[in-house]
Amino acid sequence: MRCYIISYDLRGTRDYESLYKAIKSYPNWAHITESTWAIITERTAVQVRDDLCQVIDRDDRVFVVKSGTEAAWHNVLCKNKWLKDNL
Repeated sequence: MRCYIISYDLRGTRDYESLYKAIKSYPNWAHITESTWAIITERTAVQVRDDLCQVIDRDDRVFVVKSGTEAAWHNVLCKNKWLKDNL
């Protein structure tokens, strides 16, 4: 399983609920900051991007990157334990 960081900028209609639903469809996820999430999946970054592009507008932006081995954070929305266990 791989951990991916997802970042996005929604423009225009800003349909957050559809995007959140798509991200939460992955069985293991965390909402890190307002526009940043992490997911655990067998899928590739390209597949995750394509999944999310199904629910966002053409002018919206999405960035998916495989998590590396080092991370640091402060005052995030999700539980620190999730990040420590999965990043």
